[in-house]
Formats: sequence, C-alpha cells, structure tokens
Amino acid sequence: MKKILNRICMAALAACFGIVAIPAAAEDHYPSRPIQLVVPYTPGGNTDILGRLLAQKLGAAWGTTVVVENRPGAGGTIGVNMVAKAKPDGYTIVLAAFGNMLIAKSLYENLPYDPVADLDPVILVATPPTVLTATSSLPVNNVAELIAYGKAHPGLLNYGSSGKGTSNHLFGELFAEMSGVPMTHIPYKGSGPAMNDLVAGLTQLNFAPFPLVLPSIKAGTLKALAVTGSQRSPLLPNVPTVSESGLPGYEGLGWFGLMVPKGTPHDIVSKLNLEVNRILDTPDVRKRLIEEGADPIGGTPDDAMRSIVQGIAKWKELAHKAQ
Repeated sequence: MKKILNRICMAALAACFGIVAIPAAAEDHYPSRPIQLVVPYTPGGNTDILGRLLAQKLGAAWGTTVVVENRPGAGGTIGVNMVAKAKPDGYTIVLAAFGNMLIAKSLYENLPYDPVADLDPVILVATPPTVLTATSSLPVNNVAELIAYGKAHPGLLNYGSSGKGTSNHLFGELFAEMSGVPMTHIPYKGSGPAMNDLVAGLTQLNFAPFPLVLPSIKAGTLKALAVTGSQRSPLLPNVPTVSESGLPGYEGLGWFGLMVPKGTPHDIVSKLNLEVNRILDTPDVRKRLIEEGADPIGGTPDDAMRSIVQGIAKWKELAHKAQ
C-alpha cells in the first residue's frame, strides 16, 4: 500500500510540473503571442506610416499579429513612457522618434523616463530629412526670400510641428537661430493635424515629412522651399538644401528607432534586431522608405545607442533654449 501511495504522489507531482512546464516552454519560443507596437503619435503621420509598415512585415515574417497602438501626446513622450514601464518580455515595443529620444530629457524637467537608462535599443531604422514647406499664400519661394520676408515682417511668421520637442519643432528653432528670424511655434499632437492646418493656410510653414507633403507640393497647393538634409533629395531634385540656400552648415535629420523596456532578454533583442535588419534590406521596403524620403539605416543595438547619445549631445543646448 505504501508503494502505491508513493507512486500516486510521484505521479501527481509529475503532473503538476508538467502543467507548469507548458507555458514556460511556450514562452521560450518568441514570439508566442501578439506583439504590441506603440506609435507615440496620431494616426496618419510619418511615424505612424513607418510603424504600420514595420508591423505588417514583422507580423508576416513571424506568422503572428503585431498590433499598432497609437498613444499620442506630450511630444510623443506618453507612448514612450508607457513602453518604458512595460514588462521587459519583448511583447511591447515602441517606434521612438527624434523628440521623445534625443530631445525630451533636455526639454521636460519632469520627464517620467530616461531615454538611455529606462529603454534598450533594438535598431536604428531611419534618419530622414524634412522639407521646409510653405503654405501657398505665403509670398516667398525660397529660403532667401523667406528670411527677407521674416525680417521685413518681424513676429508674423509661424510654423507648425507634430509636438513640442519633435524634429520639426527643433528644426524650426535651429532655422530661427541661424537666420536671425524669430518664428512662432505652434505644436500639434501629430504630423497629420499639423499638415491639415498647413494646407488650409492656418499655419505658414512646416519642416515636414516627405510623404505627408509631396502630393500637395506636386499639386501646387504647398511650396517646397528647401530640404533640411546635407544633400538634395532624389524626390525633389530641383529643391536645394537649406545649407546651400543661405544658411551654410544647417542640417536637420529625423530619428526613428525601435526600443524595448530596459532588461528585455538579450536573445529577444537580438532576434528582433536580426529580423528588422532583414526587413529593412528587402527591395520593397527599401524602395518604400526611399520613396518617402527615408533611407533605411539598420545596424546593431550598439549602433542605435551611439546615435542616441550623439543626438542628445548635439541638440541639448538648443532644446534647453526651446523650453
């Protein structure tokens, strides 16, 4: 009888361990459930467009669902903070951007996360330039005319952005500082709403993402004054850079990178990095990004971290002035 009882107890213990082992084994195979990709801006903006492209390709490659969740507000810091505080298991990712990674710590005194200490980089996705774009009613056609107009009409120029501390905010601040022309900054909760008001003539200027303004530029309802990168864009080959148009040395490049909560297992970060590198190197994705003015970057998590540290240092002083 004692032997029988011992066997029953051993069998029960084995069954219990078997039950516990099932979910553990499932979690070893990443991903074993849907992934949440947080886009910290409104739908329809350039970050949202890029995030949905990556989500679709990543989900298709791994045979899982990658759900895009838009969490706009406070220059994109609300969405990033949500991910910084999430469980570090690889199932919550954020497509972070220039403002909430490179600028936020210098701009917001009580930022609830540290871009370096609270998040781990997966990959640097792209560093696209923007287009200095004017509403059709503004009587200027190039940077020189814009500077002359601003000096002749002090205090009248304004420009919209996708939020305080975002790339198109700081690119405007850099332009104002280098040109000596003060401009009023008008922040929105995303690029989409900012573009709507620019087309409607409610704002005059925007340092805008290529995909959001190219159709209107080609239709003649908006004017492309210059490109903020160091070289002309093949999308607008006849549009000069800001630097060659009267502000030598001016350069403004965006920043998009995938980030996960600090402490996410190294093997999960590596798997994400390898897969997104592969996605960025596929002909259709490269073509899609180039058509939208963004050359894909890729590289290692360490490469992404270096770009964050360098970007914070580059924009720190101007970000403090923009508070």
